[in-house]
Amino acid sequence: MKPLLSMTFALLAGLAARDTPDVSRDCPLQGTWELVAADKRLPGGERVPDYGSSPKGRLLIDAHGRYALQILKSERAPFASGDKATGTPDEYVSAVLGASTHYGVLEVDAKRGVLTFRIEGASFPNWEGTVQKRDYTLQGDVLTYQVPARPDGSIPLSVWLKLD
Repeated sequence: MKPLLSMTFALLAGLAARDTPDVSRDCPLQGTWELVAADKRLPGGERVPDYGSSPKGRLLIDAHGRYALQILKSERAPFASGDKATGTPDEYVSAVLGASTHYGVLEVDAKRGVLTFRIEGASFPNWEGTVQKRDYTLQGDVLTYQVPARPDGSIPLSVWLKLD
């Protein structure tokens, strides 16, 4: 009976270890990143600001690739009432179109220069549960990636500076 019990525990421990994240696997982009630019390339090739003249943002990535990303337009209109539940239509438009946030798991394919965002939650509900790929470059502490083209043909570009 004892050998059977020992073998059962060994089998269960092996199965549990198989499902445990590899803590030695470091995400190559792990750290805190500050937004430097949130632009878009227009169909004619011109690069223009996409989130105003001085966008704000933060990208946090842990050792396992879990991430949280926020991009905010500095020129968002504050709510005159001071109450998010009683904004005007223009204030709601400014708030929604002036923010892009999402979180989930990030996979990095350094050989191909591709980031894969597995989005769990987002300020744009249509992105939740999606998988999105972005071409990227990493030059020193500067990460640049482009989002797939929007319906209008513009291509969003994000530039991040590593803080730590």
